[in-house]
Amino acid sequence: MALFSSLTPVFIAIICVLIGVIMKKTNGGKEKRDTKSKHPSRPWVDEDLKDGTDHPLEEEEGEEEWQGLEENVAHVPFTGERYSEAEMIKRSQAFYELLNKRRSVRFLSDEPVPREVIDNVIRTAGTSPSGAHTEPWTFVVVQDPDLKHKIREIVEEEEEINYKKRMGDRWVNDLKRLRTNWIKEYLDTAPYLILIFKQVYGRLPNGKKKTHYYNEISVSIACGILLAALQNAGLYTVTSTPLNCGPQLRVLLQRPANEKLLLLLPVGYPKKDATVPALTRKPLEDIMVLM
Repeated sequence: MALFSSLTPVFIAIICVLIGVIMKKTNGGKEKRDTKSKHPSRPWVDEDLKDGTDHPLEEEEGEEEWQGLEENVAHVPFTGERYSEAEMIKRSQAFYELLNKRRSVRFLSDEPVPREVIDNVIRTAGTSPSGAHTEPWTFVVVQDPDLKHKIREIVEEEEEINYKKRMGDRWVNDLKRLRTNWIKEYLDTAPYLILIFKQVYGRLPNGKKKTHYYNEISVSIACGILLAALQNAGLYTVTSTPLNCGPQLRVLLQRPANEKLLLLLPVGYPKKDATVPALTRKPLEDIMVLM
């Protein structure tokens, strides 16, 4: 009995140690599961490129407040072109062949481009559909050499940081085969830079915010139409998303806070010695599913 009494503190100590080990393992496993469940850090994601569709409006507006749109828009008869099957096939094939020649060109000439062409391609982009016909886009066209160079300085400074720190080894290695880096000479040489801003919300006549539904998708569609219009006019570009440059470029171009930079397009003719990567596109059977 005396022996048991003397060993009791030892048993208690052993039990406490075992309980501590078990709890530590349990908590450690939980932490590992929590770590795995969390999304990996993506420091290269640009805040301006996030979808602003759910941008919170001022509370005093109320969810059902009239937004200044006409309550009863007049509807008119629609008339559209109707082609024969043979003509449809011919036109669709010709348009595919035209756009299949589109390439991202990083070596652009400083040869002048008619301003009227730029006006027309942006008018074309403005025909894009948009949520509730809010047309949430602004196309800023820059042709001033000094302003273009300031844009280049901002972009190259941030892009160097992106390549060296933000993007990560995998992304940088994937780009090596395309021979891209943070040097953007085309921002100086292209006769025009088109910066496409999405308006995450609008303004009512009384100054309150107006919802721009699906602004990210709407402006993205407009950008696609713009690329097709440029190709149709014989002009070339490279789709540029200058990460982490949006706020600085917005200030430089004196754009309001509701506009977020989505895309930057240098526009012009290719240099005579311009090259592009020898890439191929996926065949139809890899991109289309017929149900």
